Amino acid sequence: MNRLVLLAEMVERGAARYTPAGLPVCEFSLKHESQVTEASQPRKVSMEIRAVGIGDIAKLLQRMDIGTRGSFAGFLTNQRNGRGIVFHVTEVEVCSGSDI
Repeated sequence: MNRLVLLAEMVERGAARYTPAGLPVCEFSLKHESQVTEASQPRKVSMEIRAVGIGDIAKLLQRMDIGTRGSFAGFLTNQRNGRGIVFHVTEVEVCSGSDI
């Protein structure tokens, strides 16, 4: 199964664009910071990931302010150039400041 749920903050967003079929596309970046346990030891985790939303979710993402925090869910796939990965977001739930 390929499913990712990430509590993160939108830190960058590209200009609105459309696919050749006319679907809206929103390309953006998410930043995640947390503390996890690995091998019984606490570990700080900090990462940024490129993300994209297509269709109705793109419209929602375009209206979100930079700095908005939320739960982003979707799947991972290769970037078009084959270098790295991109997070295809299919669901978003905006969180209040204390949720993350």
